[in-house]
Amino acid sequence: MSESQQMKEAIQAVIKAMMDRVMDNVLVNDPFMPDVHRAQKPLYAALVPDEIFKGSHFERRFVTPFGKVWEKLAVVAATEGLGYGVTDHIITGNVKAERLRRIAQVLNSLEHPEKGQHRIRPDWDTELAFVLEGGGENIPVTVICDVYVEDRKQNKRYSFELKAPLPNSDITKVSKEKLLKLHSMEPLQVDAAYYALPYNPYGRRQDYDWSFPARWFNMREDKAVLIGDEFWEKIGGLGTYQAFIDAVNEIAPAYKERIYREFLGIEPSVRIDLGKL
Repeated sequence: MSESQQMKEAIQAVIKAMMDRVMDNVLVNDPFMPDVHRAQKPLYAALVPDEIFKGSHFERRFVTPFGKVWEKLAVVAATEGLGYGVTDHIITGNVKAERLRRIAQVLNSLEHPEKGQHRIRPDWDTELAFVLEGGGENIPVTVICDVYVEDRKQNKRYSFELKAPLPNSDITKVSKEKLLKLHSMEPLQVDAAYYALPYNPYGRRQDYDWSFPARWFNMREDKAVLIGDEFWEKIGGLGTYQAFIDAVNEIAPAYKERIYREFLGIEPSVRIDLGKL
């Protein structure tokens, strides 16, 4: 079996496991109950067709599990691509005391601009250079990274803070602190650390416009940020992102058929195509 075929099948196994759990939840464990919905939200039910809320019911049970699925997919891509990947990896190293103080200073200045001053724009290179000028005694520091990857051919080690495409501010602040600590360790325990998003809902990198992470990173320019294909190809090599898309598209029709028939109770052949109305 070729490496690309192995990666495709491994990606599909993760997606299938998640989708099978989702289908089991919405059909057996936690189905949409029209009578319960009407009793709990009589005004909504009077104004809006049940099918709309049935779709929302499915969406909530579909979107929530994807947090950990992205990490599992990243491990698959890294293992099949660069050679090794794992989640929740613990990294311990020494960071000089003044560097830790400067990390706190950088984060505080981004969160709380001085009175009467405009908010400071994040700039990874400038901030890291400022932090690395700090000295002092060594302080043991532990960081738990979302995804840890080793490039077994190039002997490189990478850490990733992998977050949902539209992350909140608090999560991003914690991630930035982790990245600055990892880049401040002596000796370095990873060759690079990144803040990563699995895909870009805005399309192009230069169009990314979600405000919350932008408080902590220049999402369009900081080299510590990877979005979409940049991330997948970093952990799996060139072509990984397209391989991921192809693998998902290959199994998607079967799940769409099940959702139409088993959950919505609609025959796919007679469904309304809203895009063509």
